[in-house]
Amino acid sequence: MDERTALRTLAAELPAAGDDAAVVDELVVTTDMLHETTDFPAGTTRYTAGWRSVGASLSDVAAMGADAVAAVAAYAAPTFDADELSAFVRGARDVCELVGAEYVGGDLDTHDEFTTATTAIGRTDDPVLRSGANPGDLLCVTGTLGRSAAALRYFERGDAERGNDRFRFEPRVAAGVELAGYATAMMDSSDGLARSVHQLAEASDCGLSVDSARIPVDAAVSDVTDGESDYWESALHFGEDFELVFTLPESALERAAAASVTPITRIGRVAESGAGVTLDGEPLPDRGYTHSA
Repeated sequence: MDERTALRTLAAELPAAGDDAAVVDELVVTTDMLHETTDFPAGTTRYTAGWRSVGASLSDVAAMGADAVAAVAAYAAPTFDADELSAFVRGARDVCELVGAEYVGGDLDTHDEFTTATTAIGRTDDPVLRSGANPGDLLCVTGTLGRSAAALRYFERGDAERGNDRFRFEPRVAAGVELAGYATAMMDSSDGLARSVHQLAEASDCGLSVDSARIPVDAAVSDVTDGESDYWESALHFGEDFELVFTLPESALERAAAASVTPITRIGRVAESGAGVTLDGEPLPDRGYTHSA
């Protein structure tokens, strides 16, 4: 079975697993695993790997509208290099510091390829789930989309400096906390915008319409893509951008935008159940990032 089928199978047996994170006694807990083969292109520094690995888990905390508390990481590689290990820890520590969390260690092991497994913990007494969107709500996102797709192209061109720069992102913890007071449903965009809106629609039993003219695409995407199809593939389906995708009542948009520390953009609207997920009135394919070799 593929990754999504496996997750659905496990969800039936683990109802407490939650959405982007599990919720246990006002704590949110989430874990992620990343591999060199599928997640770290040639040229990715260990500093960037530490930042990105831990940042991915902190992004899940953000998606629940929770304050970030702490993170740990398991680090596995064929051999241990002191400089690489130190750089990884610095990246992990720096991304935690950026969002007010503490990096508190982890584990080491040998493995046939560089692999990380990270866990982040947050705190909230009122988590935002994926299941609360209502017809008439607006669909919004934070930041810009396509940043990671552009990073991959820079790595492929041998421009490691720009690739690493765009691979390091700010987990939207502060924005998530502020938006929690307004959002009816929320998740992060790690699987890509298209897949994320499908997941929101499924969880909330609603339809979603997206307006392509409103989607905030990162400026770097135009620099690295070849033609309109490539451009929209990067913006909609590549994923790994770790922005927040959320819904809120139209009456709350202005207040939410003023409260958020990160720019937010309205990109669509929630429709009735059965309306499907559309882009400019046409069905939007449910395609996005999948963990596979």
